[in-house]
Amino acid sequence: MKGELLVAGSIALDTIDGAFGSIRDELGGSALYFALAASLIVPVRVVAAVGRESADVVRDVVRGLPIDISQVTVLDAPTYRWRAKQALSRNVDLGSRDSIYDLWEPAAPSAYAGWAFVGSMRPDRQAQLVGALGGAELLAADAMLSYVQAQTPHAREVLRHARWYFCNQEEFEALGGGDPETFRREWNLDGLVLKAGPRGVTAHIAGASLHVPALLDEPVVDTTGAGDALAAGMLAQWLTADGAADVLHESLVWGVACASIAIADIGLRALQKATREDLDLRVAEVKKLMSRAR
Repeated sequence: MKGELLVAGSIALDTIDGAFGSIRDELGGSALYFALAASLIVPVRVVAAVGRESADVVRDVVRGLPIDISQVTVLDAPTYRWRAKQALSRNVDLGSRDSIYDLWEPAAPSAYAGWAFVGSMRPDRQAQLVGALGGAELLAADAMLSYVQAQTPHAREVLRHARWYFCNQEEFEALGGGDPETFRREWNLDGLVLKAGPRGVTAHIAGASLHVPALLDEPVVDTTGAGDALAAGMLAQWLTADGAADVLHESLVWGVACASIAIADIGLRALQKATREDLDLRVAEVKKLMSRAR
């Protein structure tokens, strides 16, 4: 395997109302969902900001795992907080408190040349990071609807720098998307990954679209972080094959398997408990589902 994997994203305290009840200040954020999922496959490095109030909790979550948090910046500011309500198997964004981004000056590792995923965060900071990571061998980014709508120019700047882009249908449309292949070509993307929840995921690349269905028989408790886990599983597994084109579809299967694990419990809890054996079993389930669908 060549290179290494890095995630730059958010560390959050989430307040969510759902069928499971209400949770308050549950640890989450795009960086941690991605890191926990990816670490089931390869080591991963994290670039993020966290308030001093939450730093010890983050250290406890990753202790003993192949996750490097040496470039997580601890600030004397409130940890990023996000509120949502779950409805129809999706999160309805109720707003966030993101003043930590006013103090954080994100910086990528010097001359980083591995693979990088820039997860959802305030788009001005996200745009800074995709610019700083321009030397990455593979640079992927994700969207968040409320931020795309609030800071569209910065969100488009992220899209302009990324080579792979992950979003759902609402985010796609908010960015002016219509036909996926036309959109991919217009933004000069190597790949566009459209996430459709219970309808699975489709990766659009030059000359092809690759679809993997969702595992509908597995429990769905909390869909927060599913997209980050999807990207983590796909990119981590693809990295083990050095990005070979003929294993992209297989790698997308690993992404769906990671997402299925992530949504099986509240917040990060399912990913924290997951083992590589759990992931292997979930991958086998996805492959079995795909074989039945042929």
